[in-house]
Amino acid sequence: MSAPASENSGSHDSPGDTAVCSAKGCREPAVWVLAWNNPKLHTPERRKTWLACEEHREHLSRFLGARDFLKDVVALDVWEGRGDGGGRGGSAADR
Repeated sequence: MSAPASENSGSHDSPGDTAVCSAKGCREPAVWVLAWNNPKLHTPERRKTWLACEEHREHLSRFLGARDFLKDVVALDVWEGRGDGGGRGGSAADR
């Protein structure tokens, strides 16, 4: 398994932008948010995010899960509605 091309590959900076899957080379619209945390680098409450299309949700989840980084998988529309910062400024990798 390889990591996504870059943490910034899955992002949508402006309200009109389409969220794009974080999987390497994928340009499909994202429908899932994979919230993760590297406990060696981040405080327990910090959540970084990758975005995933339907096709890559399982692959990206396995990649993060194998490292014990995966904390939550949430539908993108639900994540944006929670007020967790989803879709508001910066890339998904910055959250």
